[in-house]
Amino acid sequence: MKKVFLLLLLFPCLHYSCSDTHAERIITQSPVNTYNFVSSYDPKQCIAERIAVPAGFKRVEVAKGSFADWLRHLPLKPGRPQVHLYNGKLKADQQVHYAVVDIDVGSTDLQQCADAVMRMRAEYLYSVKDDEHLHFNFTNGTSVGFKKWSEGYRTMIKGNKVSWVKSAAPGGDYKTFKSYCNTVFTYAGTSSLSKEMKPVANVKDVQIGDVFIMGAFPGHAVLVVDVCENKATGEKLFMIQQSYMPAQEIHILKNYMNAGLSPWYSVNFNGDLETPQWTFKQNQLMRF
Repeated sequence: MKKVFLLLLLFPCLHYSCSDTHAERIITQSPVNTYNFVSSYDPKQCIAERIAVPAGFKRVEVAKGSFADWLRHLPLKPGRPQVHLYNGKLKADQQVHYAVVDIDVGSTDLQQCADAVMRMRAEYLYSVKDDEHLHFNFTNGTSVGFKKWSEGYRTMIKGNKVSWVKSAAPGGDYKTFKSYCNTVFTYAGTSSLSKEMKPVANVKDVQIGDVFIMGAFPGHAVLVVDVCENKATGEKLFMIQQSYMPAQEIHILKNYMNAGLSPWYSVNFNGDLETPQWTFKQNQLMRF
């Protein structure tokens, strides 16, 4: 159970393949992106290389080095391994994932659904040294930024109030970054994250880096990690990843609504977005 503010209980969130023959592929050169959580980066194991697009579709163009580019080239574990929980045990339902992202989950029950979204955003901003934008809100609304954290300040929680105390040596190494993330994961969640984001008016305008999120107690969040488009028809497809409860390895979700399209989802769905472990409304798509 996560630590909580007084009167602000942070409940954790609760609740195949496309043909390579006809697929457009992106050939990655020497990686322009940095993934600090892997010891060595194999471009052949990233999302863009491992997961093809359906016939007639092409991946949408994104700026080199952007958050979208970074997400599209996330490293995946080889094959389709099982999803593990933070304590090393196996996730109960091993049928919901298409692939597993090669990133640690930590040793405590912290990196759940919204936390996995924030981890991706934080890792990217840290990798490009954008400390100015590396900040998240605690559930009580307090903005906690990595820049101040790297100056040696730490948050002190008393009741429902947050204050800063300079109690550590200045520094912004990866260990310090991870300690910052764990603190954010402890005191933030779907409710706080949804308040930091802006709604996307039309799901057909989905972009890489967008988030389907229900900010509630409990709530859930999944991150859009790739988008492709059929220029002839204008149809877009998107791919989503999640963590869940208990904290578990981040994984690419299958599409139960259309197994032939999986793991891609079409923006042309009617009604709600049915993902393997959560149902989202169309108006729950949001953007940083």
